[in-house]
Amino acid sequence: MRPDDMGTLFDECASRGGATLVHLDRPFDLPGAGAVTHDLAQLAVLVEETAGWLAAAGLRPGDRLVIVKDNHWDYDLLACAAIRLGAVPAQLSAHLDTGQLIPLLVRLTPRLLVTTAALLERHRAAGEDPARHAGRTVVLDTPAEGAVAVDEVRGARAPGPRRRDADAMLVINHTSGTTGVPKLVGHSTRTIIHKLARFESFRYPRIGVRRDDTVVNASSYAHGRTFCWTASVLCLAPREIAVVTSRSPHATDLFLRDHPPTVFEALPDVFNRLRPLTGRLDHPFRRTRLFVSTYDAVHPPTLRAFLGGTERRDAVWMQGWGQTETGPLTFRFHTRRSLRGGRATDARDLGHPVPFKTRLRVVDPGTMAPLPAGRPGLLLARTGARSPGYVGEEERWQAKERDGWWNTGDIGVRDRLGAVRLLDREVDHAPGLSCLALEDVLEDRLPWLLECVVLTPPGRDPLPVLVTADGGYDAEAFKRATVDLPPLAEPVARADATIPRTGTGKVRRHALLEQLTGSPEAAGTGRWT
Repeated sequence: MRPDDMGTLFDECASRGGATLVHLDRPFDLPGAGAVTHDLAQLAVLVEETAGWLAAAGLRPGDRLVIVKDNHWDYDLLACAAIRLGAVPAQLSAHLDTGQLIPLLVRLTPRLLVTTAALLERHRAAGEDPARHAGRTVVLDTPAEGAVAVDEVRGARAPGPRRRDADAMLVINHTSGTTGVPKLVGHSTRTIIHKLARFESFRYPRIGVRRDDTVVNASSYAHGRTFCWTASVLCLAPREIAVVTSRSPHATDLFLRDHPPTVFEALPDVFNRLRPLTGRLDHPFRRTRLFVSTYDAVHPPTLRAFLGGTERRDAVWMQGWGQTETGPLTFRFHTRRSLRGGRATDARDLGHPVPFKTRLRVVDPGTMAPLPAGRPGLLLARTGARSPGYVGEEERWQAKERDGWWNTGDIGVRDRLGAVRLLDREVDHAPGLSCLALEDVLEDRLPWLLECVVLTPPGRDPLPVLVTADGGYDAEAFKRATVDLPPLAEPVARADATIPRTGTGKVRRHALLEQLTGSPEAAGTGRWT
């Protein structure tokens, strides 16, 4: 089965008779969904019931629905219910601060906002009311002023499913927002389902999902990657799907012991947080044959910990590089053998463009002229999966599109065989070095680091931020680790809880830079963020 209509995806997968069971580490936030284990038929009913109360709340074909709530996979169930009605869902992370959320709501002008009373209260305390920017607001938890409690609209019968043209807007997701207010990326059925999800829906040798797999996902479910994953994994029909929402290693460990993954996809931040589990004799990743990471590269010590911890000698780590606007552009595969020898910078080698799907070129940032192999420059991509555009920022979109090529805003270099090496985001890039490579080296040499973030205040040496358990660091060890590296500023140590992050766990580098220096400006131009 290949995914097509997301409005009826759960119905079609259930009617096929698949025996997939879905396990949750906590119940959905949707009404009437108190169980933590569901079969596909139950999920299909839940999507239909959700479509019923969305329609009763006033959502109609062509309307926009904004979803912003606690992180859970029911983001995608809500989206599928809205699509079933002919509406367009926009999935916004609850991690967005008020200065990010309100501009996105203004751009979207939604007919309906589905959220929680707790989230409304948080933003109202900051001086803004999200409900003011929607035609109507429904809250999923407790009653709130200016909003409709979900129980007031529950029980209505859902209209029949409505299909849409493959090139019509299907879903809206936002970019990570590491440098400010995120962009709103609209995708159609053709781009995100036909071009991306169908590509993932084959049972590829070694890296494909099998019918006897336990597929575990620990992600940020407001983002487009998970929407695409939902379409493909349901069609591949593994024996079990397990959904992780907790960022607590202890809680996640207990859940994964009940559902040990054979395929494990997670955010880089989640992999980093769960890494200590791999040192236990009875850790839950012993059966894992395939690890999948997206959004950011995972640092080499974490790669080695997970690949070294599984009992599967043929285990593979599949690292994807891409963007919300384009989907995956390259894939790189790591194995135990490829990580031998202490090579600290492997994680920045992104592999080759997806065969028959994407093309890449490196150009001079000033002239846009193509550069030869070995010369760093802006990475441009060409793919049929590219989004039709940004919502509410058409000029910004046009500034990043050039003769069919998409400006990723990343600085990288290609070798003679076409493999790509990522250096930095252009906005953070300082000539002559790679902050990302420095971070890899420091994390490899200083095992007590939870994470290292190298910032680039303009006109100054790069500033290492050492994220540690207690906010302290070993100055002598740092000095020894950096003796052969480019000049660095005196490091700053911070506890993990003090680091500003996005919903996907990425460090908000410019917010952190402003905290430490008083200015968010970095060394790059930022023209293509």
